[in-house]
Amino acid sequence: MGNQIVEAISAMTTSSQEVAPDILVLQFTIVNAFLIGKPNSNNSTWVLVDTGLENSADFILECADKRFGKGSRPQAIVLTHGHFDHVGSVIKLANLWDVPVYAHELELPYITGKKDYPLADPTVGGGMVAAISPTFPHTSIDLGYRAVALPADGLVPSLPDWKWIHTPGHTEGHVSLFREKDGILLAADAFTTVKQESLLSVLSQSEQISGPPAYLTTDWEAAKNSVKHLRDLHPSLVLPSHGQPMKDEELSRHLEMLVDHFDEIAVPDQGRFVEHTNT
Repeated sequence: MGNQIVEAISAMTTSSQEVAPDILVLQFTIVNAFLIGKPNSNNSTWVLVDTGLENSADFILECADKRFGKGSRPQAIVLTHGHFDHVGSVIKLANLWDVPVYAHELELPYITGKKDYPLADPTVGGGMVAAISPTFPHTSIDLGYRAVALPADGLVPSLPDWKWIHTPGHTEGHVSLFREKDGILLAADAFTTVKQESLLSVLSQSEQISGPPAYLTTDWEAAKNSVKHLRDLHPSLVLPSHGQPMKDEELSRHLEMLVDHFDEIAVPDQGRFVEHTNT
């Protein structure tokens, strides 16, 4: 039931936003996905980062056709992690396009049918999304041979200007993507710019920097260290998987505040995976 509610909201409110000449954010309200590559160029090379929910495929295909030409396909799909709202359309799209799907090696068991995520934890509180989170899909998917580990050198296949960064905490194999030349950061779920536990906050997209979605985060110490790592990159623009883009001085100020007060801002007061740590 919870997944049906999330998909219904997502289907009603799809939109897209170009944030750089070669980056289109696909906004499903509940979650974002990203088309990366220069549009409408001969033999466009592009990559899809994350695939939204199960009902997101049609909108992704529509946006890709408009941006890169009818029937075009990416060089690859990159997954920041394997939670249901990031892999919902990946099997359909990977099979349609006949492309590899890259993820961190620690995330591969969750997308090759070998390991399930723990059930979401509604006891973290914070709103309706957290309350219904145990009904969200948590079992693994199986991409079979299409699932490939990201290169150990940190490079992102088919995106030579980008590097992937291991940012565990939300999941053990969670990654973010960073382009140093212009400071653009795809933070995925390492942190958000919306209070993801609250349905009202999600629907209004009210800007509020926070940690990873609490009901699915299993290692808060690792999550804190990941936010510190991303802060130290000094990004100029962040594109989160949950919430709106944030940039420049506002981003620096909010990210510094999140690092300095992570336990108060991000870590819930209770929950199965909560371990309070000293700053």
